Amino acid sequence: MPNSVSAKKSLRQNQKRRAQNRQQRSRLRTALKKFRTLMQETPARADADKALSQVTKVIDQAAAKRLIHRNTASRTKSRLAALKKSVCS
Repeated sequence: MPNSVSAKKSLRQNQKRRAQNRQQRSRLRTALKKFRTLMQETPARADADKALSQVTKVIDQAAAKRLIHRNTASRTKSRLAALKKSVCS
């Protein structure tokens, strides 16, 4: 347990940030899983394009909040686009 006032405040801030990070990470993972399961069902081209844009938005938001590194975000988007291309061609 923290003793000083500043340590108590820091603990509160860390708990709040941890909760927000867990929520964002869960949102990111859910979006990725939804996209990958959709790709296994060989969707229509329009559905695939819409799903890719949605998951790309979630990835970009996670990178902007520094939940994941920007290079990781870029690599993930590239792999998902390649997956969509291979499924929808």
